[in-house]
Amino acid sequence: MKKLLLFIFVLGAVNMACTDRDDDPTAVNIRIKNSSTIQFDEVVVGDEEHLYEDLAQDSFSEYKEYEMAYRYAYIRITSGEESFVLQPIDFVGEEELPFGLYTYDLNLTEEGEVTLEFVID
Repeated sequence: MKKLLLFIFVLGAVNMACTDRDDDPTAVNIRIKNSSTIQFDEVVVGDEEHLYEDLAQDSFSEYKEYEMAYRYAYIRITSGEESFVLQPIDFVGEEELPFGLYTYDLNLTEEGEVTLEFVID
């Protein structure tokens, strides 16, 4: 009987752990992908509250929750002593993102400009 209860408990725990994160999102969740050839020491998205740290080239950050977000945002990337900024002019005509999982795929041009590719996960 104990083995059966243990089996049921373990099966339930595994089922909960394997739940797909986007089954029922309750917030806007954004992660960063570093598609550049350099290490991102810090990436600020929107404001200092949304700070991603230590993002190696060709890697993903963890998701962070946002109360409100758009398909693009203010981005400041710091790598060593260098800083790179993507500064949107405004969000006129843009719609807020619905609850879900998204990726801001960031890269740098040869001129040091930040590019952002918006991805729905």
